[in-house]
Amino acid sequence: MASTRKHCVSKPQFSGLFIFGDSFVDNGNNNYLQTTLKVNYFPYGVDFPTGPTGRFSNGRNIADFIAKKLGFKNSIPPFANGTTQYIVEGLNYGSGGGGILDETGSQFGDLLSLSEQLTNHEITISKIQKLLGGKSEAEKFLNRCLYYVGIGTNDYILNYLPQFYSSTTNYTPNEFAAVLIAQYSKQLRRLYGNGARKVAVSELGELGCMPVVIGAYGSANSSSCVETSNDVVQIFNQDLKLLVNNLNFDYPKAKFVYTRFTALSAKSGDIKIVSEPCCVVGTGLCVEGSVPCSNRDEYRFWDQVHPTEAAVAAAANIAYHDISALVC
Repeated sequence: MASTRKHCVSKPQFSGLFIFGDSFVDNGNNNYLQTTLKVNYFPYGVDFPTGPTGRFSNGRNIADFIAKKLGFKNSIPPFANGTTQYIVEGLNYGSGGGGILDETGSQFGDLLSLSEQLTNHEITISKIQKLLGGKSEAEKFLNRCLYYVGIGTNDYILNYLPQFYSSTTNYTPNEFAAVLIAQYSKQLRRLYGNGARKVAVSELGELGCMPVVIGAYGSANSSSCVETSNDVVQIFNQDLKLLVNNLNFDYPKAKFVYTRFTALSAKSGDIKIVSEPCCVVGTGLCVEGSVPCSNRDEYRFWDQVHPTEAAVAAAANIAYHDISALVC
């Protein structure tokens, strides 16, 4: 068994890696969009080798860690500037602020919803068909790739949890989760129709532990997670598990796995400060040019929404464990 595992990790474990999601995976796509949700400035990227890139982090994000653990030499490039030469290794379509619902994040300008990310992937597929010499060869290649999808946080943060959004009164938590899952089901089935056969679908993390949520809903001077917000998201996660099971039943030639996302509640390693952002924040994000904390590995959160590289590193081990069900 040990020798088999060693053989599997001697090279990338999948032919390519395609990533879909929001700011937890975005590595530069928003830089090229007409949106206010851009982080291509210091102190973002302070711990990334090339500095600010558009990642909503002080360093690497979950997509970077997963790519490395799967054996890819480099991080998967963003769709916005991925060259034809490298698209057969995969692309990252993630967009900060994007959601399952098309309208999510629209107040911040031009963002990429999951539906729009899937359209961009279809553009990529047409290029792959030309590169590999036809639809049949491209389909064989795509069947061997991994697809990582992590989205839905903004549908709650920007549409549901805040009291001034009408959806909070229009839907019960169960009803809102059902609306999201119905749309998500269509999107994941669309991905299958475009050749995806190995798909990792990430749960939503504990949004009630975000500083931005604690500040809005927590008790005065409290650093405790807002459990009512976590409970709402857990309804979605339970429905998502059922959706994954249904997809596996409907598509026996494919394999969908549910992956955990613990970066918002990571307590391992040296993390000691769990509810305060490391950087100086404005409206949720770091103030451009501000000086962040020096002990970044001790912080769970980088800004008021996004985890530090240290928190993501701990979470990536758990996510990879779940993804390993698709390996070999």
